[in-house]
Amino acid sequence: MPHRMAEELEAALPDDVCRLAERILAAAKDRGWQLATAESCTGGLLAALFTDVPGYSHVFDRGVVSYSDGAKCDLLGLASDMVENCGAVSRAVAEAMAAGALERSDAQLAVSITGFAGPGGEDDEEGLVHFALADTTGALTHREEHFGPIGRDGVRIAALRAALDMLREKLDLSA
Repeated sequence: MPHRMAEELEAALPDDVCRLAERILAAAKDRGWQLATAESCTGGLLAALFTDVPGYSHVFDRGVVSYSDGAKCDLLGLASDMVENCGAVSRAVAEAMAAGALERSDAQLAVSITGFAGPGGEDDEEGLVHFALADTTGALTHREEHFGPIGRDGVRIAALRAALDMLREKLDLSA
């Protein structure tokens, strides 16, 4: 039964997303790197995508789904006052999530995703997503996207593409 679930996940995701994930894993393997993820609005989709590619189990170290503010603090070490003051969907929180995932793993590169997949609250911008990459050199990269009200699935797939694109750039892979 678990194999069937993996097939359904792969069928639900666009081919370009699956191919790019495999290229990223191969590039990380070539460098002897491990990857970690810290996800909020994507709910672990990126981690699931990485673990679905056969032959790379040693490349993906771990994934943290920190959907609630409390989980971001408990699992990734974010200060609760930072989350309250900056908002869970912010540059500061995305960067802290990536840094926390890196610090709590054996990975050399961690990516975080936090956003409003929609529908949001009164002050939430549906489709706003913040991403960050942290690596063991101390480099921290941020990206902000405004995907708009394209629905939960649309935002989540767009967020996967953006996170994978950041990883692709970091690993110096061609588009």
